[in-house]
Amino acid sequence: MAIDDPLKDADPVAETATTVTTDPATSASATSASAWSALRPLVLRLHFYAGVLVAPFLLVAAVSGLLYSLSFQAEKVVYRHELRVPVGDRVLPLETQVNAARTAHPDGNVTSVRPSSEDGATTRVLMSTPEVDEGKSLAVFVDPYTAEVRGQLASYGGSGALPLRAWLSELHRHLHLGEPGRLYSELAASWLWVVALGGLVLWLGRRRTSKRALLLPESGATGRRRTLTLHGSLGLWAVTGLVLLSATGLTWSTYAGANIGKVQDQLGGSTPSVSATLDGGTGSTGGGHEGHEDMPGMTDDMPGMEGMGGMDVGMDLAVVAARQAGLDGPLQVTLPTEGNGYVVAQTDTQFPVRLDSVAVDPANGMVIDELRFADYPVLAQLTRFGIDAHMGVFLGLVNQLALAALALSLILIILWGYRMWWQRRPTQERKAGVGRPMARGAWRKVPLRVLLPLAAVTAAVGWFVPLLGISLVAFLLLDGALGLTAKARARTAR
Repeated sequence: MAIDDPLKDADPVAETATTVTTDPATSASATSASAWSALRPLVLRLHFYAGVLVAPFLLVAAVSGLLYSLSFQAEKVVYRHELRVPVGDRVLPLETQVNAARTAHPDGNVTSVRPSSEDGATTRVLMSTPEVDEGKSLAVFVDPYTAEVRGQLASYGGSGALPLRAWLSELHRHLHLGEPGRLYSELAASWLWVVALGGLVLWLGRRRTSKRALLLPESGATGRRRTLTLHGSLGLWAVTGLVLLSATGLTWSTYAGANIGKVQDQLGGSTPSVSATLDGGTGSTGGGHEGHEDMPGMTDDMPGMEGMGGMDVGMDLAVVAARQAGLDGPLQVTLPTEGNGYVVAQTDTQFPVRLDSVAVDPANGMVIDELRFADYPVLAQLTRFGIDAHMGVFLGLVNQLALAALALSLILIILWGYRMWWQRRPTQERKAGVGRPMARGAWRKVPLRVLLPLAAVTAAVGWFVPLLGISLVAFLLLDGALGLTAKARARTAR
């Protein structure tokens, strides 16, 4: 996001573009250089205004994203009482643990369970209840060795975010303003890749005396030049991560996300799901019922027991069936609903991921469907990896530290960009002011063979990423109005 100075930073390719030569290779190079020298002022002006006007949205997203990336480890400290217990001698049946949660919250409806996945970890029983906001679940934490209820907290999303992380996540996504607030994050994500790539092109096109000056801040530089080298070199290191953050953030945005979803569906890359539908909608009519009438936790008022005659093998045997089907590691058990069986899914997003799932018939404990993550369409796998990485759950602590580093880098890049703008202000009469942008009309100098394809691509991207297109049009209209106003004042002054 280099907020550059066109008057102080001459472009070497612009100088070489006027060289007369008869060598074909040199002529081609000169033609390319000439095109870039004409295009550079346009890129510079766009980058300047995007950096000035969109950077506040990016700064809010970066600060909230930094806090969010640190919340994973903070949760372990803040909610240690709910999450950890002394290791006991024997893990109690899952049904016993869930019944303890039901007793503590008789008005709650158990929807899914995350059994203790390691020594000393509590079991998390998720309930739908009026006690929590819509879209969230009540997580009841149960000691797997004693069935003691350790506490209850609101839980959000597939990653099971607890109140601290959920609050920061909502701050990052929509500033706690609901759906209208999502426009801010989508606007930031829409422009981040444009600003990052524009800054990269400008940084690579600068004249420098050594390769070191490309990768690291220029030693001995002072003033605005030092700020520029800090801004540009850090941007070079961070650009790949910033573009990926932009792309993955757009996948679940309101408007661009809808367009991305349509393209993904058309390419056959939609995310599949295991089928838990039971034959006849009420359970299997096959054998295997004998001896299940007295299974622990088997009651007529359990979710999914309507129309099944109370026959349910129970969560423990559903987990056993899933383990026998090859599902190891952390699991989440979704309880049966009317016409559907258990769904047991792996929840390990560490690499290599374990995200297989199976459906189990509650009447006989037989696996009725399997879905392996390896069988996902490649595009669906990549989408899952990207979203999990954006959320900080893909590689655990490494992922979270990388997100924190990217967020901190973006904060510094933005602050250095504004500092460059301030350092270029008029100081001759010590008047308050800021640096001026590249002069208007830069597009007129761009060759038609470059301008027309560029305009077509810009229009297509603006349609596909609506907030980018709308804000760009708004900027052009505003800039045009300011230009007409300035001309009118100039004529009046004469």
